[in-house]
Amino acid sequence: MAIITLTAADGSEVQFYDELKASGGMKDVYFSLNRDYVVAFYRTPAVAAVEERLAVITGIYRERIFNQAGGDYWKKVFCWPTTTVKYREYIGVVVPFYSDDFFFKFGSRNEDMLGIKGREKEGKWFTSPSNRSKYLDPRELGNWLQQLKICIMIARGVRRMHAAGLAHSDLSYKNILIDPSSGRACLIDMDGLVVPGKFPPDVVGTPDFIAPECVMTAHLKRDDPARKLPSISTDEHALAVLIYMYLLLRHPLRGDKCHDLNDTQHDDELAMGAQALFIEHPTDDSNRVRPENIKPAELPWKDPALIPYTVTGPYLTELFQRAFIEGLHKPAARPTADEWERALVKTVDLLQPCANKSCEQGWYVFSNQTQPICPFCNTPFVGKLPVLNLYSSHAQGSFRPDNHRLMVYSGQSLFVWHTNRDIYPNEKLNDAQKKRVGYFVLHDNNWLLVNEGMPDLLDVKNKTPVPIGGNIALTDGLQLLLSKESDGRLVIVQMVG
Repeated sequence: MAIITLTAADGSEVQFYDELKASGGMKDVYFSLNRDYVVAFYRTPAVAAVEERLAVITGIYRERIFNQAGGDYWKKVFCWPTTTVKYREYIGVVVPFYSDDFFFKFGSRNEDMLGIKGREKEGKWFTSPSNRSKYLDPRELGNWLQQLKICIMIARGVRRMHAAGLAHSDLSYKNILIDPSSGRACLIDMDGLVVPGKFPPDVVGTPDFIAPECVMTAHLKRDDPARKLPSISTDEHALAVLIYMYLLLRHPLRGDKCHDLNDTQHDDELAMGAQALFIEHPTDDSNRVRPENIKPAELPWKDPALIPYTVTGPYLTELFQRAFIEGLHKPAARPTADEWERALVKTVDLLQPCANKSCEQGWYVFSNQTQPICPFCNTPFVGKLPVLNLYSSHAQGSFRPDNHRLMVYSGQSLFVWHTNRDIYPNEKLNDAQKKRVGYFVLHDNNWLLVNEGMPDLLDVKNKTPVPIGGNIALTDGLQLLLSKESDGRLVIVQMVG
């Protein structure tokens, strides 16, 4: 097989086999000799505007993201092109090969009946309840905690793009690879990024993820001032749809309302555009999903009456309402990627493992009710459980509630971002900050907090220090000072159940 050797725009040598390995909507893909990168050539001859955009994406924007604090983290989140090459009249991008985690290890059931083993794990496989229940090998599915982690990585990546002034333009489950077994996600097709005001989008987006304002104006010419093209605000719509679908396995706008009986295309344009309506809208039930139209393999996910969006907890519920009620037709009202990231992180702190070891999701948001149950398998929680309500210092001796709680379970960890409001779990954490500073364990029917790294831990009422290596029993009303730092936190224990 012939080997092609080229000199890339950054001066490096690029070698690949002259064998077409894959084709996408706009590019043809060739593998490098060691399969550590691919070269993706645009099928149309290069034009100056495309070359300039690719030079900026692989140059200044790549430098800004990967050569700053947290740069190594972004290599896990983005499959970002490293440079460009020219071959004859065509331009291509050099892109790192995907991690092995993003290819099906087991594939489908019954010895891979669908023949998908080794194929890319596009998100679409995992947002369909029928795919999950009928086809995919259970070892590929992960659990609800892993789905939340996937959403955090996606939101974090979109947040970083937007902070750099970039929009993806085609944010969808087609352009995000996920690994539910590890809770990882990777954003791909980064060479099509939009630089607002400088480089317009190549594509309008993927159906189901295109913002209503783009659908409504799609009939206009691209240079019409009234035409709405992909931007940061349309990314925010797509991000909300993605998070909803990964956590609830259904589309937030695809209900059973019919807008045009005689024209299915026009009906779809209205449903996703001018007449778009949240299927769980609290005051307008005209786009509800009818139970009689749901297939058995799609239950219970497809029926919002069985698993409403409120099972995602208070922080995500609020953002879903903003995204699909207030912000659906008002782009400025949509939650930002940063807001989604923060809400998702706080939601992880509300999780409780399901007592049913056969529960497919394994985890659920503890509702703080007197008799909470897992919404996925209806197994009730039994026993007493401590909830830590977090407060942070704003002035000497003054603490205010942070609207942040930490649910306790045996083995649950406490980290520095719980002890100090000024530390946030993101790409900027150093190795020391990633280590837990305490953990919880149920011992002889008593819940204990074991101190591993909090030198200031103090029982406030009794003024009793809890030394590193020591522990304290959690009781209703217990006040613990976790840190004496300026943004240190105090927790008040609440026993529920």
